[in-house]
Amino acid sequence: MKRIELLETKKRCLEEKLRKQSMKSLLRFTMSTMPTFRPAVFHRYYYDVLTKFAFGEIRKLMVFMPPQHGKSEGSTRRLPAFILGIKPDTKVAMVSYSAQKAMKFNRELQRIIDTQEYRNIFPDTCLNGKNISSLAKEGNWLRNAYECEVVGHNGGFKTVGVGGALTGEPVDVMILDDIYKDAASAWSATVRESISDWYDTVAETRLHNDSQQLIVFTRWHEEDLAGKLIREQGVYDAVENPDGWVIVTYKAIKEGMPTEYDPREEGEPLWPERHSLHKLELVRQRNPHVFESLYQQNPMPAEGLMYSLGFRTYSTIPATKNSIVKAYCDTADTGADYLCDIIYVETETANYILDVLYTQKPMEYTEPKTAERYTKYDVKTAVVESNSGGRSFARNVESQCRMMGNNTTSFVWFYQNQNKQVRIFTHSAEVQNLTYFPEGWERLWPEFHKAIMSTTKEGRMDHDDAPDALTGTIEQRGELIPKDIEKRLSQLM
Repeated sequence: MKRIELLETKKRCLEEKLRKQSMKSLLRFTMSTMPTFRPAVFHRYYYDVLTKFAFGEIRKLMVFMPPQHGKSEGSTRRLPAFILGIKPDTKVAMVSYSAQKAMKFNRELQRIIDTQEYRNIFPDTCLNGKNISSLAKEGNWLRNAYECEVVGHNGGFKTVGVGGALTGEPVDVMILDDIYKDAASAWSATVRESISDWYDTVAETRLHNDSQQLIVFTRWHEEDLAGKLIREQGVYDAVENPDGWVIVTYKAIKEGMPTEYDPREEGEPLWPERHSLHKLELVRQRNPHVFESLYQQNPMPAEGLMYSLGFRTYSTIPATKNSIVKAYCDTADTGADYLCDIIYVETETANYILDVLYTQKPMEYTEPKTAERYTKYDVKTAVVESNSGGRSFARNVESQCRMMGNNTTSFVWFYQNQNKQVRIFTHSAEVQNLTYFPEGWERLWPEFHKAIMSTTKEGRMDHDDAPDALTGTIEQRGELIPKDIEKRLSQLM
């Protein structure tokens, strides 16, 4: 008897512990109210940032994530229920691309709040026991497909399709989930303008000083609502830009260095148990443009691209009488920049790219890696831009080449004083006409491919290292040393 009582006491203690944890963590809350939920590693980081949002630590948040990775489950189903549990006086508005989609979110949210598991965690938050469409007719607390009120409190939630009305009282928390139905709508300038106008004239007018906003959707176009808001309001910084947006991006295949919310190493899939790297690469092969937007959250407008004609590819480099293996290297100016080093065969008619190193990794990695590659491909001439440490980089790589027994590669560094964007634009036609990439280069160097193929003719380029280095390979055609170096040497003689 005592053993049974002891087991029951332990069970109650465990249940109480889980209940308290569920009141403090959205992940724990989701696991308690959704027994089938099996969070992947990245879900823990995703739900952690949503928990911070729920408790008001983040005021304006954008989350971009591939499809079928549990984005809406966290942001638009569990999060509103969690917020209304910890703060039942909160007025929540949820917006999606259509009224039907918004109503679906409404029904799902009602079901969550109605469960016994939810009442065990938040007993003070409940909805009217019957459907009430109008307060003028019956009841005290609304509950219908568009709006529900928390019984005994001032809070509740409304759901609306983008373009619909948000009349009534101010909104404390606004969640915009998939406000573009598909690629066609996001690529339509008319649709983008309509959604932007609705946000300015309807959605934003319901917000007050302390309102919170969460935007979650797939990036299809750089001028979608998220892109417009980021351009106008900027990224959050506690000192420099406290009114900016906290941006959390989960790419299907990790690119770049680990971050606070995504500690994966470069090249790792987001949810390998559900979407393996092999499966994702097959999707990329079928349609690289769609993959970049839908899975990598990198909007690439079809119009205005610098290299809109694309590049020719080769399977075998043609034998020519006069050819030379060369390299052009643009070292990283800052920690956020990329080192871009391109090894290629220069012939009388074209440049054939052999290998590319495009990375944000530190010099401890890039210097020996570059020396190893120059030795492997028997590079004859390596041209290195000496801006911001380029000269030191060239000397160190040369030293390591010699230690590897490579006495062939000659190194030349020079200061690049011409405007990057002007150079890239001026030589863009030559770059497309005279550059051949190996077949499948989008799979060999996916991040470099993305940087090249998303370069635009107008507007700011956050990372222009890839097109800059590619332009350099064309500028130096026929030259054993950079042209401005040759000019300066002639002046000294």
